Amino acid sequence: MRHPSSIGRRQLLKAGGAVGLAAATAQLLTAPAQATATADGPCTRITDLGPGIEQFALMSALQVGDTVYIGSRNLEPTRVIAFHLPTRKVVSQTVLGVGHSIQALAADSTGRYLYAGILTKGDEGKPNIFRWDLTTPDKPAVGVGRTEDRDIRDLAVAPDGTVYAVGGIPGKAPALWMYDPGTGAVTNLGIPDPKATLARAVAATDSTVFFGAGSVLAGGDGASKASLYAYDRAARTFTNVTPPEMEKDPSLRDLAVFGDRLAVSTSGSTEPAKLAVMDLADLSSYTVTPTTGKVVKNLAAHGDLIHFATDAGLHSYSTASKVVAPVAFDGDLGEIWGLDHAGGKLTVVSGYGFVAEIDTTAGTSVVTDLGQAGAPVTPQTTMGIAADHRFVYVGGNNGIARHDLRNGEVVNLRAPGEAKDAQVLDGVLYTGQYSSQGMWTYDPTRDEQPHQLAAFPSEQNRPLDVCHDPVNELLLVGAQSDTEGGGSLWTYSTKTGKKAAYINPVDATQLVRAVASREGVAFLGGDNPTTQGPRGTIVAFDPVAGRELWRIDLPATLTTGTAALAVHGKHLYGLTRKGGFFVVDVTIRRVIHTADHRALCPGFAAMVTSRGIVYGVSDTTLFRFDPKTFAVSTVVPEINGGWYSGPHVNADSRGLLYTMRGRHLVRIEDRPVI
Repeated sequence: MRHPSSIGRRQLLKAGGAVGLAAATAQLLTAPAQATATADGPCTRITDLGPGIEQFALMSALQVGDTVYIGSRNLEPTRVIAFHLPTRKVVSQTVLGVGHSIQALAADSTGRYLYAGILTKGDEGKPNIFRWDLTTPDKPAVGVGRTEDRDIRDLAVAPDGTVYAVGGIPGKAPALWMYDPGTGAVTNLGIPDPKATLARAVAATDSTVFFGAGSVLAGGDGASKASLYAYDRAARTFTNVTPPEMEKDPSLRDLAVFGDRLAVSTSGSTEPAKLAVMDLADLSSYTVTPTTGKVVKNLAAHGDLIHFATDAGLHSYSTASKVVAPVAFDGDLGEIWGLDHAGGKLTVVSGYGFVAEIDTTAGTSVVTDLGQAGAPVTPQTTMGIAADHRFVYVGGNNGIARHDLRNGEVVNLRAPGEAKDAQVLDGVLYTGQYSSQGMWTYDPTRDEQPHQLAAFPSEQNRPLDVCHDPVNELLLVGAQSDTEGGGSLWTYSTKTGKKAAYINPVDATQLVRAVASREGVAFLGGDNPTTQGPRGTIVAFDPVAGRELWRIDLPATLTTGTAALAVHGKHLYGLTRKGGFFVVDVTIRRVIHTADHRALCPGFAAMVTSRGIVYGVSDTTLFRFDPKTFAVSTVVPEINGGWYSGPHVNADSRGLLYTMRGRHLVRIEDRPVI
């Protein structure tokens, strides 16, 4: 999908001036505002390069009759669109207006009501369960209830119309929730697994509700693995019915009732994901089949076949032969968020923003781009940023926007998952791809689309920081293991293609949040997301030999984990996750400066060195540090970047900075008087 942007879309804004985000997203200035240096201050010029990435991003889909209902992801406002299969057009939509994404959709047995559950960054006390009457699609969905578990990950509607919801909130074990459409009451039915950190699956019959949980986003530290509980609706009791073969997997990923059977799937970690088929009349009677994927989800049945999606595409499982087989498709389906079977066809909704209709008998398929079919294409919250003198790349969900700095053209590239961070070296893009996608690369002179460069242990699923070590010609990636706890350092040689993964180089609980390099030494910033154990340890690491050189723990005043690192000369600069600032003299291996910058940096942050100055960006502010005194000064106040998973800032070879202002990409030329 191409979204050309003319030069008229760019505008030059003076840092700290009166032009804010509202003006940046409304009518743009026809002539650039000039910013000139003065004797008593720096010159800072900001060029607006337009939306960072525009697409209809999605996170859920469900077919009801001849229409597929699709929930948006990281767009504002949240909405559900209706894609009509016979005409292959978006025929209606409803705006929910709260949260950032919709992962859960479920319909009642009559097909009249569609329920949607939202994900949100913070609980504002508003409804997180919505109902849309599909007989009157011109009327908006209404909020009908709120669970105290902030995020709803899955919904199920029992045959009698009772709605069940599961999800989670950080730091709290998830409960099973019930919405009674007759009374409007939302009831907490209890917490079946007190060690679980998230519930991602629910299914319901007349007599039983099945609750699937695990710790896919907060593993380690004693958190439970995959768990499956049966809730007796009459007795109001829970029974653990987890197949033992699934107990090593981090999470129950999906559940579905097909006639007299319950289909159960997991997310994998150190082992591949699995699919189980259980007899509803006797849950001790079941089969468990391992797959080759990292996740099994989106279960759909047809005859004796259970179709499902993995990270590697579509597969089917025959309950008769007990054989798993791939489903043929000529192309890349990417991350699949919807799968249904009706009228002899599979309907697949891809995170790439299209609907594929696959006739498995004829071996044919039709693909419809949702943007071209009428879905709203709008700016998305973003992930990593990387730049050189020609292109700037902005990561989103299942896509990377390539901004051409010569003509303003923007092209959306396809890349599964999320490019959490990236670097451009000699014109080639290198990314760390979440989840469990390893490193990807894209050469604009040769490649039509990005492709995987190197795989790493699948449990090391969340790359967080990509750094270049020019001395050893290595790419260094700090990563987190969501399922097992701890993290790793990845290395990849751009010269030889050799790769390595060093597991838990800080310790068994600290992930590697940040990486910086100096004279061939990698500096690793530890962060501990659990409530117990050390946090904020800095490790000097030999990335060639794979061994620790030395380490220091931050002063007691800096009690939170590392958020970002950068190097200038002999000094290692660092920010913590609550605005603590420190400088380490690496030649004497000692912290020589600390400060509290919570006013500028209240949470996560990123840092980069450009033109001999270290810059930092938070969710609110772009700032710089004096290379002699380490004093901080604001470069762009209230930048308020539209980030999904923490801010980023990158610099090209000319020293120009790139980050987000709202949901727009901006280039910043900063020439301070030092």
